[in-house]
Amino acid sequence: MASEDAENIAITPLIEKRLTSLLPFVLFLLLFLGTGIVLTLQGEEFAFYQLPASIAIIPAVLFAIYLGKESLNDKVAQFIEGAGHQNIITMCIIYLLAGAFATVAKATGSVDASVQLGLSIFPDYLLLPGLFIVAAFLSTAMGTSMGTIAAIAPIALGFIESANLDASIVAGCIISGAIFGDNLSFISDTTIASTRSQGAQMKDKFKVNFKFAIPAALICIVIYGLIGTSIPHQLSADVSVVGLIPYVTILVLALMGVNVFVVLIVGIILAAFIGMLANGYQLGAWVNDINQGFANMQDIFILALFIGGLSELARRQGGLAALTDLVKRLAKKLSPNNNKRASGIGIAALAFSCNFFTANNTVSIIITGDTAKDLATDGDITPAQSASLLDIFACINQGLLPYGAQALLLGATLGLSPVEVVVSAFYPMILLFVASFTFWRLTKKPKKAMI
Repeated sequence: MASEDAENIAITPLIEKRLTSLLPFVLFLLLFLGTGIVLTLQGEEFAFYQLPASIAIIPAVLFAIYLGKESLNDKVAQFIEGAGHQNIITMCIIYLLAGAFATVAKATGSVDASVQLGLSIFPDYLLLPGLFIVAAFLSTAMGTSMGTIAAIAPIALGFIESANLDASIVAGCIISGAIFGDNLSFISDTTIASTRSQGAQMKDKFKVNFKFAIPAALICIVIYGLIGTSIPHQLSADVSVVGLIPYVTILVLALMGVNVFVVLIVGIILAAFIGMLANGYQLGAWVNDINQGFANMQDIFILALFIGGLSELARRQGGLAALTDLVKRLAKKLSPNNNKRASGIGIAALAFSCNFFTANNTVSIIITGDTAKDLATDGDITPAQSASLLDIFACINQGLLPYGAQALLLGATLGLSPVEVVVSAFYPMILLFVASFTFWRLTKKPKKAMI
């Protein structure tokens, strides 16, 4: 016992020293969220846009560079390496294409056509559950929450403007459905990362996820149905159904499993072509709209790059490893008499907390994968269960982060602050409780039989 205490005492200073590399993230959160909260309390409109996240993160990046022990050139190289990570660049390109598609679709009338037909198809009291179901289905087929949001957000914007809906509730429906599919899909990056890191089969991981995700989704649908607003509406006589073709094409391509980049590029070209045939949309206007769509995504594009660079600095400085070690030790203390439950808590906490700092669920799974596998082995947790826990709790956190890619993209598209987007994202909140409760019950030790 004494030796164990001595070991803890010896390890603690090292962990505390390395954890200081996470302070830049704390500084960023204090600047970004703190400024927004203070201005909101003062009654400022669009309070969270007064200090853009892409500006608030600059002091954090400088602080992280200051904390590093290497030469300045080495630290700058580390930052650039993180900013240029494949996942970060992928997100940035999706941002640009999503912005271009949204702007072109709006200019050519595709959004208006989708709104009119959509409002006529969905019963007025099922509009919100309908949006959730469509987003969930599309995200499961595409394997990406970002691609789903990019495809559906322009349609949602039309719903908001035409039916006078609460934009925050609509955003919550979309991000909830997108997170559902991203977590459950066979072709999602998070599924691939979690199953590979844990040595699990995708079909086995899907079966475990299904037990958690479906009950949470059903509860979410009921809630959105109860808070739905009655919207009497009739299809306009002059609506051009041809304007729906870009969206129908995107849905079909997504269900076929076509790459999200191809899907968005086809959508941009097809929306412009139909606009040229239907209402004289000009080539010059198309070019300008694409450029404007790119410009609309500037803030989150820059933020994604900076987050990637900052995460790499924190990783190189030992902050993420220290966080992993700390969570692992705390999990043992939370459930000392149930090793399987303690290991599950550790895996879930690792994914959740790491994603809080990286704002990228795929990256957080990759970072914590090895430690999660060790915990799973210690706790006799199957690879499918550990992969499912990693994926679920990383996605839960991602759906609730106001500085996460999904909230930022929806906020930019719908004209909301990122906080307004996540406030009504009920599915990640419900999934947090459903998954925690279900796993707690599954790891309950059977009572010893009375002799």
